[in-house]
Amino acid sequence: MLPDHRIRQRDYLLEIARALTQELNLDKLLERILKLATEMLAGEAGIIALRGDQGGWTVGASHGIPPTFLEHIEPLLKEVSEDEDQSGKELPEVNRLLQVLTKRASLNLLTGVGLPLISRKKVIGLIFVFRGYQGRFSSNDRALLQSFADQAAIAVRNAQLYTQVSREKQRLDALLDSAADGILIMGSDHTIRRCNQAFIRLFGSETSEIVGKKHDEVINWKSRRKGKTLEEAVLSGWPLTPNASLYVEGDLERPEGSVIPVGITYAPLLSGEGKLLNIFASVRDITHFREAEELKSVFVSVVSHELKTPVALIKGYVGTLRRKDVSWDSEVVQDSLEVIEEEADRLTDLIENLLDASRLQAGGFSLNLTDLNLPDLAKTVSNRLQTQTDKHNIVVNFHDNFPAIVGDKDRLSQVLSNLLSNAIKYSPEGGTIRVSGQLRPEQVIVCVQDEGPGIAPEDIPHVFDRFYRAEEAARKTQGAGLGLYLTRAIIEAHDGRIWVEPRSGEGARICFSLPREKKV
Repeated sequence: MLPDHRIRQRDYLLEIARALTQELNLDKLLERILKLATEMLAGEAGIIALRGDQGGWTVGASHGIPPTFLEHIEPLLKEVSEDEDQSGKELPEVNRLLQVLTKRASLNLLTGVGLPLISRKKVIGLIFVFRGYQGRFSSNDRALLQSFADQAAIAVRNAQLYTQVSREKQRLDALLDSAADGILIMGSDHTIRRCNQAFIRLFGSETSEIVGKKHDEVINWKSRRKGKTLEEAVLSGWPLTPNASLYVEGDLERPEGSVIPVGITYAPLLSGEGKLLNIFASVRDITHFREAEELKSVFVSVVSHELKTPVALIKGYVGTLRRKDVSWDSEVVQDSLEVIEEEADRLTDLIENLLDASRLQAGGFSLNLTDLNLPDLAKTVSNRLQTQTDKHNIVVNFHDNFPAIVGDKDRLSQVLSNLLSNAIKYSPEGGTIRVSGQLRPEQVIVCVQDEGPGIAPEDIPHVFDRFYRAEEAARKTQGAGLGLYLTRAIIEAHDGRIWVEPRSGEGARICFSLPREKKV
């Protein structure tokens, strides 16, 4: 090493010592170390080759080297074994290959000096400086270079660990922000340290109004249905073990005053000595689960009522006809049998609707698609239902030259039957029921209109919901609230759409559209 560099070499050593504590950006640190090493060794260029944790070498930084020369270095590094157990043998091999490449590329005009980067007896890389002269190193020079390399290795390893921690933090941030459930991370004192975007949306507040506050300042229960609060559980000794999760369910108050049903699962993070470090809270919006429970209650109530009525009538009439102490004339018998038949048909329809609803919930039902003449189908269904009423006049009016469509005849017949049955049922005073068809460039539209009281505006958004029945309709007519639900499902299965047209005081008008062309 040249004598006039010795004072500067010590300065370089101090410089790398400062880099150890000041620079944690790996790319900037490698550039800084390489620049110092090149100046220190009076070199013309240099590279830093890094060894991966699982083996394999890559160029971490370069200085003063043309891109074309780098293209020859990268393949050489890839040739070195990637076996982790061979890291001690890889270093001299990398140094040898770089020496050979340097001499060949420069026609023996350049030589190279390699400084191994070793941290905690593990090879993490190599500094290789290209020089234009041969030089011998004294024992002081070697000690100084070794100290420089050791300091550089520590700095590189720290920067690598910092980069790894930063990436893990980025992954954690991405995981938290992509989670569908709200997440709170608290300290052992129940202070909220972090919250994700899902919780912010669920809670309806800003991060600044959540982070830094105590748990009981944010989680305020309007009512609880299940479990203890976090504060109550802690007073009872929670957590006792690392896997002691806690679940509480109820209505959570939001800052603006509204409530939302949630279920919160708390999980502790304990140290090896059993000391509580953090508490993780997963907050799930259980509105849909609550709605499912209510729907289940409605289902049991509606179905039990709808089943009881026809069963009671059938049993009553059968019991009456079987009485041995009375002789019934044929007219009474026929009337009774007619009622039994009608109620049996009601039971059959209800059961079929329930089965269809179950199939729909399980993934839909299949369609048997064929070419279909809608006007003829509408007339057939209308004629059949006309026999069930003497108060109504069903009129079918379709556009001339109405085109054939592709559809399921039985299912679309079910749609028209449901719509016409509702029109008859909900216009008890009678009147005209009109079934009309219109043409559009890409679809056909069919409407069923009655002259009853119509559908209240507040009920229109819900009439196609499962088990939904308007309060007024539920008092005056029987039904399970499945007809229009299944009607919508059938139309949507045909890639169509169904809707209610608001008509204040002019009766109900329900329309559906179907595509004019559909592949079978």
